[in-house]
Amino acid sequence: MSEDSNMQQDNNNGKLDRRALLGTGVVAVGAAAPGGGLIGAAAASPDTPSALGDEGTVDSNLNNASHLFKLRAADRANHDGGYLQGANEDNFPVLKGQKGSVYFVHLDVGGIREPHWHPSAWELNYIISGKAKWSILGTHPDGTYKNDVFDAVEGDLVFAPQGYFHYFENASTEQPLDVLVMFNTSAGEPNDDIGIVGTLNSLPREVLAASFGIPVSAFANVPTEIKPVVITRRH
Repeated sequence: MSEDSNMQQDNNNGKLDRRALLGTGVVAVGAAAPGGGLIGAAAASPDTPSALGDEGTVDSNLNNASHLFKLRAADRANHDGGYLQGANEDNFPVLKGQKGSVYFVHLDVGGIREPHWHPSAWELNYIISGKAKWSILGTHPDGTYKNDVFDAVEGDLVFAPQGYFHYFENASTEQPLDVLVMFNTSAGEPNDDIGIVGTLNSLPREVLAASFGIPVSAFANVPTEIKPVVITRRH
C-alpha cells in the first residue's frame, strides 16, 4: 500500500477513504491520457466501461444529429379509438443506441390501449390531460397476483415495470385522454410490445380451454389473425 493510501486510511480511523482514492485515480488517468478529460480517461482504461460509448459514436451521432424533434408534427399511427405519434431511433437519429423513445398517445372517448407487456423495457407515463383507468398485473411470489387498479389524472405519473402485464383506457365519457409515454428502449412501438390478441393466438384453443376451465367452443369467436392492435375502443 502506498504512503498516500496509508495516510487516507489513518485519517479515517483505519478505513479507506474510497472517494479520495477514486478522485486520485481519475485525475491520474486523465492526466496520462492524450488531451486529458473524461473521454481521454476512458480511452486510457479499456477495462472501464464508458457511458458515452467510443469517441467515434459520440462524434458521428450525438454531436451531429439534431437534438430537436417535433413530436406533435410526427406521422400518426391511426387506430380505432385513437392514435399515437412517436420518436425513436428510426425517425429521431440522435436516440440511436441511447435506449430511449417517447410516444404521444391520444385516446378518444371509449378508447383503450390494448392490454400488453414489454419483455425488454419499462415505461413511464405522464397524463397530459383527461382521466385514465389503469391496471398493472405484477408477479405472485406469495401465491396471489398483485393487480394494481387505479385512476390517473392530469399531472400524474404511472410506472409500468418491465415484463408486467398492463393496459390503460380513457376513463372519461366526455373528454379525450392524452398521455406521454417514455420507454427505456430505442425500438419503435409496437416492436417491443406483446399484446393480448397475439398472446391468445399463439396458443392452441385446447390449451386455452384447459387453462380457463371452459369449453373449446368458448374461443370460437376469438380472431385468429395475429397482428398488433395497439389501440382499440369499447363497442
